Amino acid sequence: MPVTIAVILFTITTTSFCSGVRRSSMTDLDRLATALRNAETAVALTGAGISAPSGVPTFRGDDGVWDHFDEGQFTYGRFQSDPAGFWADRLALHRAMFDGEYEPNVGHEALAALEREGYLDAICTQNTDGLHTAAAASIDTGAGEGTADPRRADEGPTILELHGNARRVRCTDCGARTTAEPIFDRVSDGERPPTCDCGGIYKPDVVLFGEELPGAVIQRARSLALESDVFLAIGSSLVVEPAASLPRLAASSGATVGIVNLEATPCDGIADVACRDDIVEALPRLRDRIETQ
Repeated sequence: MPVTIAVILFTITTTSFCSGVRRSSMTDLDRLATALRNAETAVALTGAGISAPSGVPTFRGDDGVWDHFDEGQFTYGRFQSDPAGFWADRLALHRAMFDGEYEPNVGHEALAALEREGYLDAICTQNTDGLHTAAAASIDTGAGEGTADPRRADEGPTILELHGNARRVRCTDCGARTTAEPIFDRVSDGERPPTCDCGGIYKPDVVLFGEELPGAVIQRARSLALESDVFLAIGSSLVVEPAASLPRLAASSGATVGIVNLEATPCDGIADVACRDDIVEALPRLRDRIETQ
């Protein structure tokens, strides 16, 4: 008997907390919950919209980061040709992005719980804030919250950071990774560019403009999309490639597509279920529906 592939797309913009947003109906949520309960493989793709409620600035949209910084100054080419100038500007960008102490919100926590309970196999994120990892750690240390699905109870969580992690830096020579904050302190003290013990130059452990995504990571994400019974795209505008193609890859295998978003996306035309909701409301309710079915 052929397996029916289900792809469920949750998309939110930075205007997610405006009034008049229609909540997902119980019929919609029940359909999505049933798909997740029956899935052999379930994957989530997340974008900036899931972290915006935590206070993490978004790059685009109203008062986005690129309204205050020239994105052309943060290219891989500039890092190579002018590492000192690149790091001076990167310091200002980093302070603007991560000046506060951001915590995972209920959306991150709902996904982490679904993963721990066995309903979600992997999270592919376009975000570089590390909040999915923090949420997973918080869930793991929780006192007995939820029960694991015996089908996947012995499997650990998989978080694919498609664009890297801004909380780390990597040496361009030896490849060593280390926590970013002490390196930014050195940049602030005048070490530009900062260097590794081996003498190599540190680079933010993120994908810069003009730099290719790590081949193994994006190939793994594409494989997961093609293998998925359920694919969730959460908080992404679905316009930045190659991540934006992941829902269509899943759909190409015969997917049932559902979209929950506040504005139109390029994937609207392949949707079987379309509704609008805030991520911080929809994801906890979806998890509740899975638990109560």
